Amino acid sequence: MDERPEEVVMANGKQTPIYMTEEGLRTIQQELEQLRTVGREEVARRIGEAKADGDISENAAYDEAKNQQAFLEGRIMELEQRLKRSVVIKNHDTPADQVDIGRLVTIRETGFDETEVYFIVGSAEASPSNGRISNESPMGKALIGKKVGACVNVQTPGGTLEFEIVAIE
Repeated sequence: MDERPEEVVMANGKQTPIYMTEEGLRTIQQELEQLRTVGREEVARRIGEAKADGDISENAAYDEAKNQQAFLEGRIMELEQRLKRSVVIKNHDTPADQVDIGRLVTIRETGFDETEVYFIVGSAEASPSNGRISNESPMGKALIGKKVGACVNVQTPGGTLEFEIVAIE
């Protein structure tokens, strides 16, 4: 994994880095490119069409197009900030037998036979329903740095659960 800075200092104060996989980075880059090109062209076209309809002071289509433009520009700024704060995960820098961001980990709840498999990712890529949990989640925090055979306690709304790490990939 790349070196993990404690904080990245931004113009508006201190902010933490955003850890992501190369796949996650590509996804953000693609969305940003699409918004900068196709998205901006589409909004400009809508604004132009609305202006052509006449008086813009009472033109709902113009107001809607301007709102879309503001949303689009806000999203572009958000993605640019994510990219500036991103730290790409590279597993070749960490021991293969240790849970870390970018690793696939198989766990089993104590007292049960069924296993669960999770991919540990940064918060920007988390999708628990798709088996991608954040390193900042209670489960992710408990697993980071542990090895196969280790037991971890995770605080959940229903109480504390204990899990054993079965495998790490």
